[in-house]
Amino acid sequence: MPDAPRMRPHCGAIPIILKWSTMFEAHFQTFEEPEAGVALTARLAALREELARRKLTGFVIPRADQQQNEYVAPSEERLAWLTGFTGSAGLAVVLTREAALFVDGRYTIQAAKQVDAKAWAVESLIDPPPESWVSAHLKAGDRLGFDPWLHTFAAAERLAAACTRAGAELVAVDSNPVDAVWHDRPQPPLAPVAVHGVQHAGIGEAEKLAQIKSEITKLGADALVLSDSHAVAWTFNIRGADVAHTPLPLSYALVPKDGRPTIFIDHRKLSNLTRDHLEQSADVREPDAMAPTLMALAKSGAAIALDNATAADALSRLIAGAGGKPVRGSDPIALLKAVKNATEIKGTQTAHRRDAVALARFLAFIDREAPSGKLTEIDAVEALETFRRDTGALKDVSFPTISGTGPNGAIVHYRVTRKSNRRIAPGDLLLIDSGAQYEDGTTDVTRTMAVGEPTGEMRDRFTRVLRGHIAIARAIFPDGTNGAQLDTLARQYLWAAGVDFEHGTGHGVGSYLSVHEGPARISKLGTTPLKRGMILSNEPGYYKTDGFGIRIENLELVVAADIKGAEKPMNAFETLTLAPIDRRLIDVAMLTKDELDWLNAYHARVRAEVGPALDEATKAWLDQATAELKA
Repeated sequence: MPDAPRMRPHCGAIPIILKWSTMFEAHFQTFEEPEAGVALTARLAALREELARRKLTGFVIPRADQQQNEYVAPSEERLAWLTGFTGSAGLAVVLTREAALFVDGRYTIQAAKQVDAKAWAVESLIDPPPESWVSAHLKAGDRLGFDPWLHTFAAAERLAAACTRAGAELVAVDSNPVDAVWHDRPQPPLAPVAVHGVQHAGIGEAEKLAQIKSEITKLGADALVLSDSHAVAWTFNIRGADVAHTPLPLSYALVPKDGRPTIFIDHRKLSNLTRDHLEQSADVREPDAMAPTLMALAKSGAAIALDNATAADALSRLIAGAGGKPVRGSDPIALLKAVKNATEIKGTQTAHRRDAVALARFLAFIDREAPSGKLTEIDAVEALETFRRDTGALKDVSFPTISGTGPNGAIVHYRVTRKSNRRIAPGDLLLIDSGAQYEDGTTDVTRTMAVGEPTGEMRDRFTRVLRGHIAIARAIFPDGTNGAQLDTLARQYLWAAGVDFEHGTGHGVGSYLSVHEGPARISKLGTTPLKRGMILSNEPGYYKTDGFGIRIENLELVVAADIKGAEKPMNAFETLTLAPIDRRLIDVAMLTKDELDWLNAYHARVRAEVGPALDEATKAWLDQATAELKA
């Protein structure tokens, strides 16, 4: 996140008690529990009164903005404001006498702690889906409202089907009833837009638009709506700061098969420089011009492509209502953006080496200070940010740092708050999942550290997670293989012990864009083929409720595999992340020779690439932390 420069102490001797940084303070509210008790009860009651006034039986509140962004502006945090749940994925349904919050496996523990169990039932977001609850709890003649700007057309269709099964009606509202009772709702963001130069982007806008127009032709469409701000940012080589952690300029664009595209963005975000940059390749109009522009094109009967994942149901309704043909499918830009060019690859390699220096200094600090019992989870977050800021290149953290020790580490997407902040004590495991946004690349790394002597169970589980991590890192697979075909490699050793983890093994990562980028991923649901140039995380884990959490995460670049005599193109992974893996948690007897060789080679590479950039004390720590392990 952009922040004013601030003087820092030399971090080789960072004090145990750290001052809160401006960056940490700016986003600490995203860690905090929202208002609870009376305030939340009053909000739910006010919403029900508003629904009654509109003659609605209920209303659906997704954790979403108009573009389905992972991180949303404060003005879009309707779900957190109403329920108290602050996770990045969820949905609520409020009926006259019942209300339910739906979350996935990552947030089950968090949701139970944050919402009022007397007011809200906590249900599954995946299996069964919310639509099952809706159809079971609605009655014939009921009217369930939804905001068509906050749901994709596929989500709206599922809700409509659920209402039909119950004999009820799904009603698209003209204005959101939550907004009507949220009297102190923040204003929409107006962060300045910056040009993302070709020295970082690698390819200019003209070449990207030529690629996109070729894809529009393949779709049989006349135009494509860029409903994803990531796609707009990538296409026109711009970045912004409208949401936390991802350098997004919230915006839309319309790219015709023939002719000049149009960008819809609030002009107050644009300097003369950025306006001139955009106008070289597109017309620039205000956001409220999008609807009439789309309607004018649709009136000609045009086929207009929309992205299944990010296009609001309202866009589909608008196009169809004006006589056009909505062409629903995958946004072709998502795949173009996911395959990094040579400049982006070089940039991310540089960013990871820079980040590795900060990580080494941080891990050495934790190893030195945590056994005293004086550090807390918040201290760890602040220290890591300090080391990254000392690089002089940090733009933002790429997501709120997960700093969990003891039982907090078992909460997959834990966010430390002043209330939950736990002291790091001997005998604990400390799980740190963090990332950085640099102009030349985005990082994401998780390390689990032993504080004091780990138990045998901790070492067993850690080693099983490590073996799965190594299996992904060493994988060689035919070109066209998808993430679902690789996912089992990461889980096999955990499965052998009768345990598993409730999240994907890996997600795509952007180039100074989203740390969670589609369409490729390594998971049971990962159907997109992995292509050379894609960057994905490799992060198996294990979580013992009320005990401890373990996760080991590196980022991997898909590259060509060099196999003599191969009868088809084969791919492999090149590890980008450079940080020690805690040797104290490894049961060497459980590793095969090949696994041990991989670990020792990885640590040797960390020493060689990171060591020369470190101060003498930290380099000595790194040499010890990456020393060769023997069978």
